[in-house]
Amino acid sequence: MSELMTHRGFRMIRGIHLPHEVDQILDLELRDSDVFVVTFPKSGTIWMQQILLLLESKGDLDSICKEDSLNGQLVPWIEVQGKVQEFVRAKSPRYNVTHLPFHLMPQALRRRTGKVIYVARNPKDVLVSFYHFHKMVHMLETPQSFEQFLDRFLRGDVMGGSWFEHIKAWFSHKDDVNMLFLTYEEMIQDLQAVVRRIAEFLGADLTQDQLSSVVEHSTFRNMRRIPRANYKHVPSDLINHEEGNFMRKGTIGDWKNHFTVAQNQRFDEVFQQEMKDFPVSFIWDV
Repeated sequence: MSELMTHRGFRMIRGIHLPHEVDQILDLELRDSDVFVVTFPKSGTIWMQQILLLLESKGDLDSICKEDSLNGQLVPWIEVQGKVQEFVRAKSPRYNVTHLPFHLMPQALRRRTGKVIYVARNPKDVLVSFYHFHKMVHMLETPQSFEQFLDRFLRGDVMGGSWFEHIKAWFSHKDDVNMLFLTYEEMIQDLQAVVRRIAEFLGADLTQDQLSSVVEHSTFRNMRRIPRANYKHVPSDLINHEEGNFMRKGTIGDWKNHFTVAQNQRFDEVFQQEMKDFPVSFIWDV
């Protein structure tokens, strides 16, 4: 298990993230074709990796699957050790995902160079997914209880830091960068419409059949069957597969199976206080 450390307000994993490399990201030179998918952990990152790869291949799953790499290697986290150097050397288009807060991302984004797709998810479901993720992944501390993890989440003592600070900073700068703002719940409710919006935002020229293929191979049901997307081949010394599936449920409202009435009331109070000035609405249940 690795311990968390704080660097410039970002809660990161010692040994997975290196402070001096994170600092290098700020001054990266960007290209117009660069795309960053920004999420708080457990908000649809792997889903977006799949969609980007399929849009690039015009819906041809076989051309992606010829590669031996996992989706997370083809669309890497830029803040992970060694990935900044890979980014600098990579050919266009450079696709990356990140959990970084706004203030640690390349300053060139503020000049509207490159594109950002921000995916937000209702934080109660984020918390539940993150809780189960902690129980699976050996590099993160196993929670003593759901109550303890709720405490840590609300005070921002989890990898990525505060969910509230993350979304507020990015949302408040959404007009300062070339950004498409999406929600996880939108993706669940109408994936085809969201994929079309992403394609238009990226300037991807696909036929209707190709777009339909992207959607088909990006459904939660199908992704669970694709080894490069479901992470079942990740070694057991990194992930305890006996604790469950990396891709667990992909639903809206699973938080109701975990929160007590008192915990829900407490969360709502914090949420209303933190988000009162931010007009971001979430779907909490279906």
